[in-house]
Amino acid sequence: MMKRQLAAYAGTMIVMVGLDMLWLGVIAKPIYQNGIGHLMADKPNVPAAVLFYALYGLALVVFAVLPPGGPAPGWGKTVGMAALFGFFAYATYDLTNLATLKQWPIGLSVMDMAWGTCISAAAAAGGKALMDWTAAS
Repeated sequence: MMKRQLAAYAGTMIVMVGLDMLWLGVIAKPIYQNGIGHLMADKPNVPAAVLFYALYGLALVVFAVLPPGGPAPGWGKTVGMAALFGFFAYATYDLTNLATLKQWPIGLSVMDMAWGTCISAAAAAGGKALMDWTAAS
């Protein structure tokens, strides 16, 4: 059982970190800089980033890839639950910022919530794929 859990976590993390680095470092970087550049640090807080990814990846495994209390869900449920989890997690962040910060761009919130939905679904799919592949070999 531990082998499946580790494979689920590893697959989730590989996809999530890889896609998010591409998103944050290349694709959406100019959008974030334009919308909230005045709030952005010159360099990221690496320990905080590592802790976020470690916890978020674990949450995706616990709530979508390999939830407790039964067998691993099928592909549709895994991806669907991860997408919902991502939507709600990112909506919590973005809507709180929209509610409490001056000049927080609504378009950025919408884009970020869509990204959270997509990356969570993709990361959970990666976790399920590696878990299933590991179980089959």
